[in-house]
Amino acid sequence: MKKQQLILLSGGLILLLGLYFFGNTTAPVTHSSSPNTNAANSGVITTTEVLTAAKRNITSQQLSYLVQLENSVVRGNVKEQQILIYRQLAAYWQDTLHQQAIAAYYFGEGAKLENSEKNLNFAARLLLAHLMAEDNPGLQGWLSTNAKALFEKSLQINPANDSVKIELGACYIFGNISNTPMEGIQKIKEVVSKDSGNMYAQLILGLGDIKSGQFDKAAERLQRVAQKEPNNLQAIFNLAETYERKGDKLNAVAWYRKAQNIISIPEAKQEIEERIKTLQ
Repeated sequence: MKKQQLILLSGGLILLLGLYFFGNTTAPVTHSSSPNTNAANSGVITTTEVLTAAKRNITSQQLSYLVQLENSVVRGNVKEQQILIYRQLAAYWQDTLHQQAIAAYYFGEGAKLENSEKNLNFAARLLLAHLMAEDNPGLQGWLSTNAKALFEKSLQINPANDSVKIELGACYIFGNISNTPMEGIQKIKEVVSKDSGNMYAQLILGLGDIKSGQFDKAAERLQRVAQKEPNNLQAIFNLAETYERKGDKLNAVAWYRKAQNIISIPEAKQEIEERIKTLQ
């Protein structure tokens, strides 16, 4: 199991969003079926490219049904009708085709028409959760661009939602959508300046520190989160990995053990056990 899969299985964001309620998690497009690596590295993959790649792996009957729904959206001239079709597309990609990120995209398209803060945040957070587990730069860009648009629309409805501000910042930090990742960090620091005890902000900043190679700073932030929230699996798992990358095997093993004690998924427990063995 790759680290990305482990995060999707046991990561705090996924658990908080209840993704297991909707079924098994799979990557939106496998690397073998995604556009070529050079294209992915040169810019954001478009929705058309994501859908085209995913459709290569489905049956002609499934494709026919999708085309029918997609054409219905184009023909639909009543907002309620379009919302219904987007929900049908989301459900089909989710339940039948097991492509959760694409399902989240269609949930988001419907939420835009509804202009519902709750539904915009739901879809955006699903996309963000996949972003945090994705290692293909082009797909990172696609996920973050779509999540960002939903978070921004949500903030238009409720500008006081600090969690959404933090998540919008995360889109910049992890999504390859800006040449200045500090733009995302500043959005999160605005929240921290008002509430230094906001552990969600500290967590995302800690993950940003890992991404930029600032492991000492990451460990400091993540330890603070883990002390305040001892069952925060995402903080604990990333703290263990931070120590591993620092070469501190003793602390890495200790925090992996903490993560292992929290996780209830046998496959994830075994993966962590294998990781621990390599450190001992």
